[in-house]
Amino acid sequence: MEDLKKRKMEDMGNNGQLSTQEELRSLLDPLAKPQLVDLLSRLGSQYPSIAEEIKSIASSDPVHRKLFVRGLAWNTTSETLCAAFRMHGEIEEGAVIYDKATGKSRGYGFITYKHMESTHSALRAPSKLIDGRMAVCNLACEGLSGSSTTPDLAQRKLYIGGLSPDVTSEMLLSYFGRHGEIEEGSVAYDKDTNESRGFGFVTYKTVEAAKKAIDDPQKILGGRTIIVKLADTNKGKPVQTQVPTAAVIPLAMAVAPGYPQLGKAHPNAASARYAYPQPVASYQASSFSSPAAVPAPYPTQPPIPYASVAAKKDPQGILPTAPMGMSGYPYYIGKQ
Repeated sequence: MEDLKKRKMEDMGNNGQLSTQEELRSLLDPLAKPQLVDLLSRLGSQYPSIAEEIKSIASSDPVHRKLFVRGLAWNTTSETLCAAFRMHGEIEEGAVIYDKATGKSRGYGFITYKHMESTHSALRAPSKLIDGRMAVCNLACEGLSGSSTTPDLAQRKLYIGGLSPDVTSEMLLSYFGRHGEIEEGSVAYDKDTNESRGFGFVTYKTVEAAKKAIDDPQKILGGRTIIVKLADTNKGKPVQTQVPTAAVIPLAMAVAPGYPQLGKAHPNAASARYAYPQPVASYQASSFSSPAAVPAPYPTQPPIPYASVAAKKDPQGILPTAPMGMSGYPYYIGKQ
């Protein structure tokens, strides 16, 4: 009897728990995401077990723990990259990406933390000076859609020209850091020689700081007067407009034999002694796509009679010979 009562109590308890979970789900389902986040965050702060479960679930997917790091120096290795980000927590994986063909760095890499909290800590300070260059990180799942592609980027990114070969990225960032906080910036270096190319870029976090840098009358760095202006972030090649082939109407021009044609010299131009009249150009019907598009033919000059001349051998060995050409004059053939 006691066993039966105990079993009934357990059944009632289980049914009551199931009923409570279903009721809670029905209550939570219509809630918006911000409401659920606020609720779980308050519960996690009150109950450590719930907080640990939230962390475990959030960190299960590496997409929330992986950072994309761009703006790396060409000599930055995977070891130096991990060393710069290890201050935020334990790193599960980190590597610089190299070009397969050349074996040189492509200027970016990835960092995957073991815990999601470490990722958030790194994102709170996205800019890091690594090997003399200011690198920037954001979530890898966002690609380049982070802060670097905000609409006001064109007003925050500056081109710095006329730099001395002795100016390093540290010197550049230190010089322009007096105008405001820098998000990204470095001297441009040649991939093969690792020497300065004489220019660089600086991206401020605010438009106001960029304006101060442009308006600053003192623009001398490394003993040289430098150029400071807005970088052309939308620079591209001009679009060349091509005329459709169908819109071009080729005109066939009948040229009398013995005259040089356009674009090339007649082989016997030096010995030509005949002064035939040039006929007026005429349109060829084959040049048009439809009969309706063929214009009326232009009139041609009437033939001018010439006195008959006895055929004699040309000094070049060419004789005028029948049959007659379309233009009314004889074709010329090769040496006889």
